[in-house]
Amino acid sequence: MSLTTLFSFLQEHGIAFVRHDHAPVFTCEEELAHVPESGAARTKNLFMRDRRGKRHLLLVTLCSKTVSIATFAETAGADRLSFASPERLERHLGVEPGAVTVLGLVNDSAHAVEVYIDADVWSAPSIHAHPLRNDATLVLTHDALVQFLAATGHQPRIVTVRSAPRE
Repeated sequence: MSLTTLFSFLQEHGIAFVRHDHAPVFTCEEELAHVPESGAARTKNLFMRDRRGKRHLLLVTLCSKTVSIATFAETAGADRLSFASPERLERHLGVEPGAVTVLGLVNDSAHAVEVYIDADVWSAPSIHAHPLRNDATLVLTHDALVQFLAATGHQPRIVTVRSAPRE
């Protein structure tokens, strides 16, 4: 799905957002430098697969957290998680590395991706999310996020992500 099609989808479903265009960003640090402060939760998105490649999981958490993939695998009841390949990322979310986003679920019509949202993100009044590319950021309210997930048919699993010690 193209950027234009995503915006049409959001408009069709009455999902409001504020858009910020910027230079491409690949890390939370770069996003912090290029996206104006809005009070929204700054998020990072990890797209993983289990050892057999049967399960695909998207974890949305705060940029400020260091995630232990092993601990998250236990939380999700998954067998040894690892980051999914660029090919899987394209197939399931329609995005390239560096642009992983909860909004990629618009491309998961088969509902093959399980979405996990950190309780700290879920409780935030609004969040940042890339619109399928990393040269823009959308600010979505919590209600807009709920609307989006319902419109795509995804039921989020709310989990507690504790920041892991840095290695």
